[in-house]
Amino acid sequence: MPKTLTPAEELLLGANTLRMLAVDAVEQAASGHPGLPMGAADYAFLLWHHFLRFDPADPSWADRDRFILSAGHGSMLLYGLLHLFGFDLPLSELQRFRQWGSRTPGHPEYGHTPGVEMTTGPLGQGFAAGVGMALASRMAAARFADDQFSPISHRVYAIVSDGDLMEGVSYEAASLAGHLRLGNLIYLYDDNCITIEGATDLAFSEDVEKRFVACGWQVQRVDGHAPDEVAAALTSARKETQRPSLIMARTRIAKGSPGKEGSAAAHGSPLGSAEAAATRRALDWPEEPFHVPAEVRALCRTRVEELTAQSASWRESFARWQERNPDRARLWDRMWQKELPEGLIPTLLEAAGTNDGATRSLSGAVLQAAAAAIPSLAGGSADLAPSTNSWIKESDAIAAGSFLGRNLHFGIREHAMAAIQNGMALYGCFIPFGATFLVFSDYCRPAVRLAALMKLQTIYLFTHDSIFVGEDGPTHQPVEHLSALRMIPNLQVIRPADGVETALAWVAALMRRHGPTALILSRQKLPRIQRNAGSCTDLQPLAGSVVFDPPGNSLRAILLASGSEVHLAIGAAQLLQADGVQTRVISVPCLEQLLALPSEDRERLIPPGIPRIAIEAGRGALWHQALSHDDLFIGIETFGASAPEEAIAQQFGFTPQQVAARIRIFLHL
Repeated sequence: MPKTLTPAEELLLGANTLRMLAVDAVEQAASGHPGLPMGAADYAFLLWHHFLRFDPADPSWADRDRFILSAGHGSMLLYGLLHLFGFDLPLSELQRFRQWGSRTPGHPEYGHTPGVEMTTGPLGQGFAAGVGMALASRMAAARFADDQFSPISHRVYAIVSDGDLMEGVSYEAASLAGHLRLGNLIYLYDDNCITIEGATDLAFSEDVEKRFVACGWQVQRVDGHAPDEVAAALTSARKETQRPSLIMARTRIAKGSPGKEGSAAAHGSPLGSAEAAATRRALDWPEEPFHVPAEVRALCRTRVEELTAQSASWRESFARWQERNPDRARLWDRMWQKELPEGLIPTLLEAAGTNDGATRSLSGAVLQAAAAAIPSLAGGSADLAPSTNSWIKESDAIAAGSFLGRNLHFGIREHAMAAIQNGMALYGCFIPFGATFLVFSDYCRPAVRLAALMKLQTIYLFTHDSIFVGEDGPTHQPVEHLSALRMIPNLQVIRPADGVETALAWVAALMRRHGPTALILSRQKLPRIQRNAGSCTDLQPLAGSVVFDPPGNSLRAILLASGSEVHLAIGAAQLLQADGVQTRVISVPCLEQLLALPSEDRERLIPPGIPRIAIEAGRGALWHQALSHDDLFIGIETFGASAPEEAIAQQFGFTPQQVAARIRIFLHL
């Protein structure tokens, strides 16, 4: 029978339960990170039991508080909390920590474990994505609140570590969060002064409080093992509406372990059987592994009942709100369902027009039509809106205290931009886009990879896509970037050659619910490709379409290209045709889609037995999967140079005459 405990005893027992669940799971797995869960257990249990609002029966409830464990290596802390507070994570799953097929992987994974709001582990990503969630929440509240009820009134919480704050993306995101005065954002900093190599002062001696105050945050210092102090700080943070809050919780890593408390040895290794036993004795804990006291079960069950009543009350208020606001209710459904209108392909094709143009400019025209039709679409650029054509003209900019717009000034913060996009996508009712030059996709890459891993619908507009940037030189001329992006699993990479392909690329990005899309767009003006009138009724051209095909059945070669090089290939093919050499040109906006075609469809497009030449102004990784070892790739294997576009083309062999000459040599003509 459960004992009667004082409130302080209840919190301590709940925290010790989290500690020992982490110890037991890591010991059983023979790997993991016990230190952070043990050190953070006191304030984490308090947060979940007293402050956090959620409904374990409906983990996707729109008005739940979001909780991110940015320090994802401490995953057993989160799994313990999810288990205790009624999520679909039975004790048997905690006992299978880090095992094949379990719902308790080494780092939390979105979509894999009920209640996990995002995949974390790469430090800093959760910090920045939380800013995106808080921003999306402010934007949603501005759209849906009336004078009687706001369907969106929650907060975003996270536990962040020393490592999160050392990563540069946390500074970028903290700066923007303070600038936008995101008062719905509350982070608990697990200030345990320990990293893998030892004490944090080996490499980290800045004044964190002053840093965040300078960024416009409310900052409070507490003893992370003193629940009264933490509760007071959380209460103060919840009252602060004009500043994000950082609660610096000084803790002892591996709290409760007699031999390893405060030691780097507890960061990423099991305590060991002897130390685990000593910890049990120190905490007066039963020998039974994975023990959960009946008192803790009852305590958490009571809290869940309270939260269930809160969510039920919200649903009643929401139903009345829907009746009062039929137009807003319809907008709510459209945005949360990310609804696309009928006839999207012809609408965006019309927006692209029939003129020649740089694909970045054509994309800008398509964006206007897409934004008019899809209220979920919102985004911005890393201070490059005029260059990337990424501004929604019929909408305002987001600013502190003004969140009705759809245009975001991310500032020169590419990494944070991509990570904030992740948070906005995870939030649920936005399709976020972010724009910068392709060469700076390197700054975005960790967040792009995480978006692909989480299967998020995010859109990247990467412009100035090749050495044909020209005079800005090799620092701004991408060479390896297109191949590097294609190597990320589940990232759809599309490099259109004209307005038609640009419109279809946007449609593909907007239709793709379970993964990000990168649109690779040119700086320079490109001609419109002449096509059959009925060839653009679906997305098939993105996998490859014939754009130049001489009459007759005597093909000597097939040219494959993307983007600006499609026009180069057509020019070379025309020169070869004048010499009686018949070549087909295939535009391949999305190489991954070409490679994924069934063999019979690919062979209709690219008949076997005919030499193939792929042409692209970059390195050739992945193209070789579309070629045999006897085929030819014409690309760029060095960095570029500063010169006008025409000189660059001549020096790198990317004129129609030079390409045609290489093909003649390749074909032994």
